[in-house]
Amino acid sequence: MMADNREFDLILFGATGFVGKLTAEYLLTAAPESARIALAGRSLDKLTKVRTELGPAAANWGLVVADSTDDAALAALAARTKVVVTTVGPYLRYGLPLVAACAKAGTHYADLTGEPLFIRDAIDQYHEQAVETGAKIVNSAGYDSIPSDLSVYQLYKRSLEDNSGELEETTLVASLKGGVSGGTIDSGRAMMEAIAADPSKGSVLSHPYSLSPDRSMDPDVGRQSDQALSRANTIDPSLDGWVSTFVMAQHNTKIVRRTNGLLGWVYGKNFRYREVMSAGKSPAAPLVAAGIAGGIVAGMATGAVLSRVSVGRKLLDRVLPKPGTGPSEKTRDSGWFAMKTFTRTSSGAKYVATFSGQGDPGYKATAVLLGESGLSLAFDTDKQPELAGILTPGAAMGDALTERLRAAGMTIEVARA
Repeated sequence: MMADNREFDLILFGATGFVGKLTAEYLLTAAPESARIALAGRSLDKLTKVRTELGPAAANWGLVVADSTDDAALAALAARTKVVVTTVGPYLRYGLPLVAACAKAGTHYADLTGEPLFIRDAIDQYHEQAVETGAKIVNSAGYDSIPSDLSVYQLYKRSLEDNSGELEETTLVASLKGGVSGGTIDSGRAMMEAIAADPSKGSVLSHPYSLSPDRSMDPDVGRQSDQALSRANTIDPSLDGWVSTFVMAQHNTKIVRRTNGLLGWVYGKNFRYREVMSAGKSPAAPLVAAGIAGGIVAGMATGAVLSRVSVGRKLLDRVLPKPGTGPSEKTRDSGWFAMKTFTRTSSGAKYVATFSGQGDPGYKATAVLLGESGLSLAFDTDKQPELAGILTPGAAMGDALTERLRAAGMTIEVARA
């Protein structure tokens, strides 16, 4: 178990990257004055520059030099802190050594991965060790997949309070405005390349329960597709317009289902979950929805083909955003997200969860989500479920993280429909 005499409460690994800097800026304003924080990365000069740019309030923050491929340096880093928050991706390429170090040291950990292949590898290789040492290894602690995960978790908690039965048909409708960075694109490429090298890995992406702790215990509710194209009122009569495929549904739905399993399949034996994206309600909405759905399928297929050949990879290098880049400050400030999750329980009760926030969801809002996850792991252990291992945000932090995000200005609420 973790000793109480660690040098730091939290180390931010990848602090010189695009999202790393945003997260450091957020921690500067959100962490308690007494918090012992350090910035970590490959270059001492770059780390020093980031700390200087943060201003006098960060002057006492530590600096830790470590490379994602240096096992000894990562082991030393993990041993010095209660929590590691990492933005160093693609995690499939660079993430497992840090997971290994934290699992061995009993150090809590949070990342931003949207890569099911990485999480599956982490589960298979390090879950049992993390359970033994008490480490909470929390994946997907950003826009992917905290709003999805906590929304369903809070629906479950409300159904318990009302004694209204188990969750059944549950659908999240995503609306958002924001940009895309090279890091996000690179994560997708890493998975395409891995599947191109080993096609058997494709089942981890395609199977809805591929991240489950025990597939034999999962609800048997038939096919659950992540593809969508329909009128919004088929989800709930209060909705208008059209919905289409949500680009992160394939990942988020697996995280939500893993939470259910980690908590003992408490959502119910008929829990059925999917995510869609609003395409609006203008006359052009059906065409927009169809274009989104078709474009996502075509984009994944094209990327998979190009990833198999060197000339294709070179083409992708030329046309896609570079890692370490991201939307402008103006774009980040003008962004927003609003997730509405509709559910019906076994008694027929209907609820809707709202999870919304200001700022570009993948960057400004994600810095808040990841920062508060790290702070919760460092300071809220007495309020969290007594679970360890390779975890999800909901299973690891539950109500403690929900309370923090509400205090940080995000809306998280459940209403009975």
